[in-house]
Amino acid sequence: MASPATDLNPALVTMYGAEWCSDCRRSKALLDRRGVEYDYVDLETVADGADRAKAISGRTQIPVVVFPDGTHFTEPTDSELSEKLDEALAA
Repeated sequence: MASPATDLNPALVTMYGAEWCSDCRRSKALLDRRGVEYDYVDLETVADGADRAKAISGRTQIPVVVFPDGTHFTEPTDSELSEKLDEALAA
């Protein structure tokens, strides 16, 4: 039986971000280019989104990108994010 998805172990990659954030737009564009299916939590429209992102990362910086294996990145570079996506695809 599969475990239910949580903020720390989502079923899909989950990205917490906001449109005004250039790092968020960059990471979102990379996920889109790579054809990654992901949930996007827009901190401007989801009432508890910022609190959830902070609970995961312990920081207020965004984006916070959470992977199904429970790992996460805060403000990842494109190379960090690509490397993690490659690793996940190889598994």
